Amino acid sequence: MNGSQPLLQPIQTGDIQLKNRVWMAPMTRSRANNPENKVFDIHAKYYAQRASAGLIISEGSQISPRAVGYINTPGIYSEAQTQAWKQVTQAVHAAGGHIFIQLWHVGRMSHPDFHGGELPLSASATNPNSKSFTPQGFKDTVTAKEMSLEEIKQTIADFKNGAKNAMEAGFDGVEIHSSNGYLLHQFFNATSNHRSDEYGGNIENRARILFEVIDAIKEVMPENRIGVRLNPSLHGVFGMTMDEETIPTFDYIVKKLNDYNLAYLHLSEPFTDVSEIPFAEPNIAKRYRPVYKGTLVINSAFDQEKGNKILAEGLADAVAFGKPFISNPDLVERFAENAPLADWDQSTFYTPGEKGFTDYPSLKEEKVG
Repeated sequence: MNGSQPLLQPIQTGDIQLKNRVWMAPMTRSRANNPENKVFDIHAKYYAQRASAGLIISEGSQISPRAVGYINTPGIYSEAQTQAWKQVTQAVHAAGGHIFIQLWHVGRMSHPDFHGGELPLSASATNPNSKSFTPQGFKDTVTAKEMSLEEIKQTIADFKNGAKNAMEAGFDGVEIHSSNGYLLHQFFNATSNHRSDEYGGNIENRARILFEVIDAIKEVMPENRIGVRLNPSLHGVFGMTMDEETIPTFDYIVKKLNDYNLAYLHLSEPFTDVSEIPFAEPNIAKRYRPVYKGTLVINSAFDQEKGNKILAEGLADAVAFGKPFISNPDLVERFAENAPLADWDQSTFYTPGEKGFTDYPSLKEEKVG
């Protein structure tokens, strides 16, 4: 292998030694198509095929029935789900890999169809004016129910329980999904959080829930096995709208995360062009590399060249790749050989079964074929 590329250098994150800096980003694949939303044998095969990644971060996995917002996504709140995940972690470890699970609550990005007719929960009674992918197809989102203090405390406990289950299932760690317009992100943003209690109003209050989640989780697992995912410049998708307090809020959050001994901070560059948005920060890595003192992972539309470049410039410690890992299970080996990448089939991203999931060949298999 060509070990001279920055992407292929080993890295220590928390107390884990990882073999490279090519990490697999969390991606919803909607294959848990069973009544209990459990993973099964094809998930074990899928993740094991990609075990050469420095770190696999699993698809988002809901921490409670109230956290669900998409069809056929797996959970990590029940005993059956926890036991089912064991085959995944065992398969990844047997293949020499490491895997974290992403803990997920979608908040207002859900729909009453998932909750027996009850409204989805959020920081405030707001509507993201988006679409929810329900068992009956895409439906318009609705105005969410503002969470009571009791519901907030229960959700924090649900994150803790998800982390506890993740440890029992054999995961190497967890990533807290506080990004992409989902529940925790809805608390951060003043356009979706209109509360006037200790979880709303000023920046410190809007960010409070994340730190309470971290504090709860570290009671059941090592602090240095916890990762956090943020998307500071998300605008125009997932119901998010930036305002003048958005970037200062993330400045506060990222700086305060230095008080913790986390495994990593996972940041997304903007999904869309934000150059015309006065409140946006177009280069997330550049802004937060000087601020965050721990392991910094960057994500969003990177290729091999861009990934090597951002590491060589010292703007990140690892790069998380999404879609390239879908169609290239041996992405690391392809980078090492500077081999061409296979194209992905977007029509099979969220369809049940092995097609477009476990049937992409490795480079070796391509050569044999």
